[in-house]
Amino acid sequence: MQKSNLFQFVCESAKQAALLSTAADTLEWDERTGMPHSAGDYRAEQVSYLRGLAHQKLTDGRYRESLQELLEQISDETASIPFAITISKLHRDLQRNTKLTTQLVEQMAASTVRGQQQWDAARKSNRFCDFKRILNEIIQLKRESAELLRQGTEKNCYEALLDEYEPNATIEQIDQLFSALRPPLVDLIQRIQSASKRPDPTLFRRNLSLEKQKQLSLHVAEAIGFDFKRGRLDETSHPFCTTLGPNDCRILTRYDQNNLGTGLFGTIHEAGHGMYEQGLPEESFGLPLGSYASLGIHESQSRMWENQVGRSAAFWRWITPKLQDLFPKQYANVGEQEFYFAANEVEPSLIRVEADEATYNLHIIIRYDLEKQLINGDLEVDDLPDAWNLRYEQDLGVKVQQDRDGVLQDVHWSAGLFGYFPTYTIGNLIAAQLFSKAEESIDHIDKQFSRGNFQELLNWNRIAIHRHGQSMNSDEIVREATGNELSTDFLVNYLRAKLETLYQL
Repeated sequence: MQKSNLFQFVCESAKQAALLSTAADTLEWDERTGMPHSAGDYRAEQVSYLRGLAHQKLTDGRYRESLQELLEQISDETASIPFAITISKLHRDLQRNTKLTTQLVEQMAASTVRGQQQWDAARKSNRFCDFKRILNEIIQLKRESAELLRQGTEKNCYEALLDEYEPNATIEQIDQLFSALRPPLVDLIQRIQSASKRPDPTLFRRNLSLEKQKQLSLHVAEAIGFDFKRGRLDETSHPFCTTLGPNDCRILTRYDQNNLGTGLFGTIHEAGHGMYEQGLPEESFGLPLGSYASLGIHESQSRMWENQVGRSAAFWRWITPKLQDLFPKQYANVGEQEFYFAANEVEPSLIRVEADEATYNLHIIIRYDLEKQLINGDLEVDDLPDAWNLRYEQDLGVKVQQDRDGVLQDVHWSAGLFGYFPTYTIGNLIAAQLFSKAEESIDHIDKQFSRGNFQELLNWNRIAIHRHGQSMNSDEIVREATGNELSTDFLVNYLRAKLETLYQL
């Protein structure tokens, strides 16, 4: 078969697998938004079947042989052209996929659908014991997968799982980043705890109409650039973003009648993910050039919009009149500076998704440490709540009173996403580094935000991040966009500059 025909066959096979995968994603979106509880078992069979078909498509003998033949035609001189990038990335995925049996893929898909259902029920009933059995099952399947994936590599089991989200990352690299980041964060948090100047702790915790909060979320998501002609916003028990097609991006948030930040920051965060997905090359959907580079890069987009934008003084200068219009009884006499300070309240707390920027990464470090122990067999599921509670008391100085605010607060492990958590902190580091460069590149960025103009920042990210897809790895994208290797300095300096000023340290 000619090279062009082989390439066409390989690309069509990958796109057909994407059809199956996104059909499964659609069913999972429905499962997280409105599926009747009793439908869970059959939904698990549906998703398992589709995931198995997609896996078969991407490990078929003809597909493997075609990819190998095309791979041998790539030289050093042609390695950077779209053809070579597509083949090399698809071949990398093939190497992972062929190590896993279709049966194992199907088992994992079914278990994680049931896992998310049982996690949700256990969280609502505040009973970790109702979740233990399925969590044990998922961990055993992930260990089995990791043992297969690490074959022929120097990776350990946890790194084999991490590789799916942050390609080629190692525990050593992550430990170095976390070790460099933790001391200055702890120092800053301790100094803030001793500060005499404090924001109003009740400002975001007033009784607010859920319907008006939803109006606010839609308004903000559209204003910052999420395209509602190609996506939608819904509710769920744990915020997430999923892409069901090149023009179908779903973002989901949750609301709390007594906490403005829950819905608002959740929406901004997921809209950041969604705008990245909407900015990827549409014509390459289902192929590497139309896919995100890594979850660290993905999280950089969500965290940048949530924090560098959503917690900026300029953002609150813009949004304050809208809040006063929507909630006149609660906020008629509240000024933009008061909102800005409240949006940057630093207080050790239990809930990761509602944590402030200074303490957020301590939440991630705890989860990273615990999930490594779970995968390595150093921590049993029965002992997980006690281990979790102890770390929260030691690291953040807060006591966990109930499972839903502790070990049951995150959906990730029920979905089998072991290795995902460290990408949040990687994303925070990348976000700060990218935004520092964007501030240099965009004239009067604060004035633009204060007028509700976020388009130039979105355009900057389109060029610096989105358009590349997987044509470069995450380190290369950061280096090209910022001129520097990934560093903890940008995040630390950004937090110090803002918070030391606010708290008059």
